[in-house]
Amino acid sequence: ALCVVALAVVIYSSETRTAEAKTCNPTKLLPCMSALTSSSPPSTSCCSRLKEQQPCLCGYIKNPALKQYVDNPNAKGVASTCGVPYPKC
Repeated sequence: ALCVVALAVVIYSSETRTAEAKTCNPTKLLPCMSALTSSSPPSTSCCSRLKEQQPCLCGYIKNPALKQYVDNPNAKGVASTCGVPYPKC
């Protein structure tokens, strides 16, 4: 739980730096947190949000505060399960 709170703080504080478009908002990916940090399968809500945020993923990968969550084997598995192509930035 502490990790999720810490991530939320990091995401909120870095939101303006990662926003490539007005629709980019890394906090929308919070439903994916358990799938990104463990072997839990992504929820329907997670997949929906991931599809919405797909254009923003390269910006999130380039952000040092978010990279560890978006650029890891679990994230690639979540993207694959959700039918979202993992970005090549």
